[in-house]
Amino acid sequence: MGTQIWRGKHVVITGGTSGIGLATARLLAREGARVTAVGLDDGHLAALRASTPAGVLPVAADVGSRSGLAAALDDARGQHGRIEALITSAGIVRPGYLDELSDADLRRHMEVNYFGTVHAVRECLADLRAARGTITCVSSAAGFLGVFGYGAYSPSKFAVTGFAEVLRQELRGDGVGVTLVFPTDVDTPMLAAESPQKPPELRALSSGDHAVSPEAVAVALVRGTARRRAVVLPGGQARLLHVLARWSPGLMRLYVDTKVAGVQQRLARSRN
Repeated sequence: MGTQIWRGKHVVITGGTSGIGLATARLLAREGARVTAVGLDDGHLAALRASTPAGVLPVAADVGSRSGLAAALDDARGQHGRIEALITSAGIVRPGYLDELSDADLRRHMEVNYFGTVHAVRECLADLRAARGTITCVSSAAGFLGVFGYGAYSPSKFAVTGFAEVLRQELRGDGVGVTLVFPTDVDTPMLAAESPQKPPELRALSSGDHAVSPEAVAVALVRGTARRRAVVLPGGQARLLHVLARWSPGLMRLYVDTKVAGVQQRLARSRN
């Protein structure tokens, strides 16, 4: 990466045992950071523990539980010291038509994607203020653009986007940088798990065929955070969608509505 900014810093990454979080943990460890990778107590955590890269401390916690996360972070401080950077990458997604999603689905997305971000920030904030550190929140293109079939996921990522923008304003005077990352489809275990569940309309909008690698997102994230950029858009598709959503929302809606209508017309013909 050509920078010494991460050397010796304690960086906490939620969702750090798979996908974007794991790629970022590995990259930062190579940059000399002391990384705490927070993940669920599952196969991903076990695999990381079995092959722990130098400088990476895997710890188990469900970010939806503030008390459980607080205990894990206390353990991390005991080994790596004060937290100087936070990257919130933990997330879940269950696509589906809204009337097929349960109340529990909707709540769980908010608990993990939104409150998981809030809990991590609140538990690290005193350290980050003292260190004049950085907060990086991984949202999604679905966090600035509502997407058919993401009735649980998209609202939770919009909430992350709004929360991070408030943080950026509130913490600027404290010298804490806040960066928002807006990936599109990323080639991760989460994408592989959700793809079979996608309604046809969502597959037309987000097929996953051109998914970017988690390593590419990690490079953009780390570079953007080091430069204290407010927004990071990994890849050309993310940049295009962000421009259209911001400057040509009518054109963006027309494109989405046309795509969805085309799929629904084909489905109607196949049923007749």
